[in-house]
Amino acid sequence: MSQAMPIQLSAEQVADYQRDGFLVVPDVLCAEEAGAFLSHQAARPEEYDLGLRSHVVDPQWRYLATHRNVAGVAEQLIGGTPCVVQTMYLPKPAGENAVGIALHQDAHYLPTEPDTLMACWIALSDTDGDNGGFCAVPGSHLDGVRSWHVSQGDEHSNWSADQLMRDRAGREWTQTFHSFEVDDLDPASVRRLEVPAGSAVFFTGLTVHGSYANRSADRARLAWAVHYVKEGSWISRADVQETVSVPELAAAGRERSS
Repeated sequence: MSQAMPIQLSAEQVADYQRDGFLVVPDVLCAEEAGAFLSHQAARPEEYDLGLRSHVVDPQWRYLATHRNVAGVAEQLIGGTPCVVQTMYLPKPAGENAVGIALHQDAHYLPTEPDTLMACWIALSDTDGDNGGFCAVPGSHLDGVRSWHVSQGDEHSNWSADQLMRDRAGREWTQTFHSFEVDDLDPASVRRLEVPAGSAVFFTGLTVHGSYANRSADRARLAWAVHYVKEGSWISRADVQETVSVPELAAAGRERSS
């Protein structure tokens, strides 16, 4: 179902990613692939739900996480073998004012040493500012980890959760995470992207990004996301510490299907 040739980024695209901290790549999935994933989700077996690690057991999630136009582009941007940290389905139904995610940095939630964290957000429906599409602040990754406050208001979810953390030496501690929102954000700096179904946004762990509520009456915003780190990186959060390289994950999928 995938394209005949895998996507090869141009030098200009790589430069755009390095300058802006994100890159929209068109047509990483064909219509059949996006449709197959949504059909799978509609009747997904319960045993495939492992939360943020569903890619380990769910063949459709594994397919996307190792897709040559997803993991392949990530490899070009990360400069080495990508390892899957976590995967998420992100539906935002129409007509319900479904809230978004506050403008944050993924480094707030997934501290990594060295900092090689990046993500791919795939639109599975046509997305834009009206239906709660992806937002990003160009160049924000160049400022390091920003200070934050807990998000408020009706545009974004508001939550907190304790997570077990562990460093390379085995030292453990508990850290409370919130619905982080970066401080001193200029609303004019936020770019609301138009990302059609099958296209994707690749972005760094330091890029300020998020989304707003879906205010449309009849346009669901459907998306799926995967986070990668470069092989050899350490994730401090214990629940997603067991990363798996893309080649290993793809091989495991072939073994399960044989």
